[in-house]
Amino acid sequence: MKLHELSDNPGATKKRKRVGRGPGSGMGKTAGRGIKGQKSRSGVAINGYEGGQMPLYQRLPKRGFNKPNRKAFAVINLGLIQKFVDAGKLDGGQAITEDALIESGLVRRKRDGIRVLAKGDVTSALNIEVTGASKSAVAAVEKAGGSLKVTNTTAAA
Repeated sequence: MKLHELSDNPGATKKRKRVGRGPGSGMGKTAGRGIKGQKSRSGVAINGYEGGQMPLYQRLPKRGFNKPNRKAFAVINLGLIQKFVDAGKLDGGQAITEDALIESGLVRRKRDGIRVLAKGDVTSALNIEVTGASKSAVAAVEKAGGSLKVTNTTAAA
């Protein structure tokens, strides 16, 4: 077999349909869009429109509630803080504040504060000062001989 003898299986490839290329193509003139009307023109965006009937997304009941003034916290786990202390990216001897966590790269941005959760193990005595923490996270840090201080939890929004 030579390079020029290579070909695909019959029917494996199909030619692209080129519309608006003359009457002989079968898709000339109106290019299969019919005559006049919104859908024959360019720039049509009628997804979800049901011809005046009440659309499905409006017929279905709405559920739930999104609190407009809810707080969004940056969440970190104790195991990650310990990992960064072990790697030398965070100084375990000094108080670990929210600014220190951002500088180390553990948290990208503060948002409405940083909340610590108890996933992972803490081996060294850490002094952490953050906006929020779970009860189990506070207990885990104190068990390791450190302190987890929660600051301004009821700050006015």
